[in-house]
Amino acid sequence: MRIMGLLKADKHSEAGAPPSMEMMQRMGTFVEEITKAGVMLSTDGLTPTSKGKRVRLSDGKVTVTDGPFTESKELIASYALFQVKTMDEAVKWTTRFLEVLGEGECELRPLFEASDFSPEETKR
Repeated sequence: MRIMGLLKADKHSEAGAPPSMEMMQRMGTFVEEITKAGVMLSTDGLTPTSKGKRVRLSDGKVTVTDGPFTESKELIASYALFQVKTMDEAVKWTTRFLEVLGEGECELRPLFEASDFSPEETKR
């Protein structure tokens, strides 16, 4: 199963502060390990919301808002896409990553797969 991990942003990631060289090395070692294990499909960090835009369509009207999105309570700092057998496996890898970081919060969400739908639904 494929699972998306979404690391919640904090004041440091929103400030655009790069991780220390030591942290980059620890993260690099972990990413190398999880990739060699065949679990990591993709991962990247996101720039702060101050560099982003939010696009909304409502009642036929498009609105574009420049960041930062200070009114949002839960922002995303990075993502990882895992290929695992179970959610528990994703939890274990995520726990290890958070231990590398020292603290943080990550949301794990399975991606829909073709097997989640009936044959009739996939023909639509």
